[in-house]
Amino acid sequence: MHLLWLLFYFGFAERVLQEQAVDSNMSAAANTSRPRCKPEELRSYRWLGPDDLRSFGHRSRQKQAGYNTEEFTGKPVIGILNTWNDLISCHAHFKQRVEDVKRGVWQAGGFPVEIPVMGMSETFMKPTSMYYRNLLALETEETLRTYPIDATVLMGGCDKTTPALLMGAISANVPSIYLPAGPMSRSSWRGEPLASGSDVWKFWAERGAGRMSCDSWCELEDHIAASPGHCMTMGTASTMTSIMETLGLCLPGSSAIPAVHSGHARMASATGRQAVELGWNNLRPSELITAKSIDNAITALMAIGGSTNAIIHLIAIARRAEIPLTLDRFDEISSRVPVIGNLRPAGKYVMADFYDAGGLPGLLARIKDLLNLDCPNVVGTTLGEAIDGAEVYDDDVIRPRNKPLCENGSLAVLRGNLAPEGCVIKPPAAEPHLLKHQGPAAVFKNYPDLKARIDDPSLQLTKDHIIVLQNAGPMGAPGIPEWGMLPIPKYLLEQGVRDIVRISDARMSGTSYGACVLHVSPESFVGGPLALVRDGDMISLDVENRKIELKVSDEELAERKKNWTQPEPRFSRGYGKLYFDETTQAHEGCDFRFLHSDGSRDPEPDIY
Repeated sequence: MHLLWLLFYFGFAERVLQEQAVDSNMSAAANTSRPRCKPEELRSYRWLGPDDLRSFGHRSRQKQAGYNTEEFTGKPVIGILNTWNDLISCHAHFKQRVEDVKRGVWQAGGFPVEIPVMGMSETFMKPTSMYYRNLLALETEETLRTYPIDATVLMGGCDKTTPALLMGAISANVPSIYLPAGPMSRSSWRGEPLASGSDVWKFWAERGAGRMSCDSWCELEDHIAASPGHCMTMGTASTMTSIMETLGLCLPGSSAIPAVHSGHARMASATGRQAVELGWNNLRPSELITAKSIDNAITALMAIGGSTNAIIHLIAIARRAEIPLTLDRFDEISSRVPVIGNLRPAGKYVMADFYDAGGLPGLLARIKDLLNLDCPNVVGTTLGEAIDGAEVYDDDVIRPRNKPLCENGSLAVLRGNLAPEGCVIKPPAAEPHLLKHQGPAAVFKNYPDLKARIDDPSLQLTKDHIIVLQNAGPMGAPGIPEWGMLPIPKYLLEQGVRDIVRISDARMSGTSYGACVLHVSPESFVGGPLALVRDGDMISLDVENRKIELKVSDEELAERKKNWTQPEPRFSRGYGKLYFDETTQAHEGCDFRFLHSDGSRDPEPDIY
């Protein structure tokens, strides 16, 4: 009996040690390489500490909320920027997660303050959440600057919340840690695994081809998104949270934890604890977002087979940090990085599989020779230390280097007379025979025109045609929405066609697939060459040689440009006018010009 008890005891003890080792990656780690500031050196102390009339008012109002002086003075005040609202189902669990974060902050001796900021629902915001990304970035920056906050937890996940929160945090340069929402759970329908987004497009094509009934389509609605959390594919949401982890902005190993996994709640409280450490150590985003860490982010983007949207977001993030990132850098890194994440839409699996297989640490460990391992992170270690010893538990989900999903070229940047400033394509998501293709253009002047005419048999489109959508870019749509996965005519779907070349100045959902050329820059609305394409013009696509050409003479294009009239701006006031006056083109990150870093820092607010 004693022997059985000893075996049980030591087995249990070993299990506890294993769990402690796993959880240590997400626990608050004091940054011993940096001196901790004194209580009177905290940023919040300027609001709450002095013996003057203004601080009297600040303290009395906190007491009005039911707190004692010792609860909020002389300790880090942690701002929790929560993007929850009832129209962001991806963030449906954030009501509880903010409480988990607060628990961690209290445990570490800080004072948590929840501050709701603009939520951006990828599903419901029109014309597109991208139209408002810069508004959330501006709100984040000013919220962090104006309140007595020593460090902040940025709660995001749904596509544009992640880059917007980081862009604002970089500009405010207040110590920040990111809390990823986590992907939704696996789901299946009629015995078939489902992937949010990707399978919507797949089954919609099947319905268009007459192979799926209306009843089946409606039944699918009950299964495609089965829990809180963002899309479970390697779409834009999972891509951007993976990038945040690679940049060192969130706890190592946190980006792939499913939203409803108990580990996600533990991670949230650990994030709160680490935020307190950031407040004491004053580790700022400007120390984490460097040219080397941006290169790491691009490398991770390519290895996971991530979303094309990350290109626009990373350019905007880099420029907020005074890093002159261009499209060419993406192509340079893409050419040497294998795609080893076998994840939908380019691959086979979903994010829960990725998490179980070892997650981002396991994947990064397999390409560590391609990374700058000395880049610091929010837990006071380096990227190299964060992935040291990380293992992979399923070689089909996270492929070995000698068996990649593809050797390189996760994303490709194309140039030519149709896109002088560049455009992008995701080669692994396209049918291979279309990566070198020439065909006649079928031109649609805007999205309503596309919807109205795409299924018209009189157009007589074939699988060799190239569908061109104009006026879908940053200004033309506006907001460069995810219209880039242009629909295939129903009569071609009925013939079994599932992919053709499509070109636009729009974006594409990170969950989408197909031979879609995106982000054509400059866009057609401002007179880019895309505006000059006419029905029947021949277009040549050559991904291997990074070329996209409109087979029309320079003289003819010049004549067309002379007769082209720019559309009138759509807004004369409000946010729309600000957007039209200040938004840059896709190759520049679509950020507001006046929010680009100019080498200076805005002063701290005066407290009178």
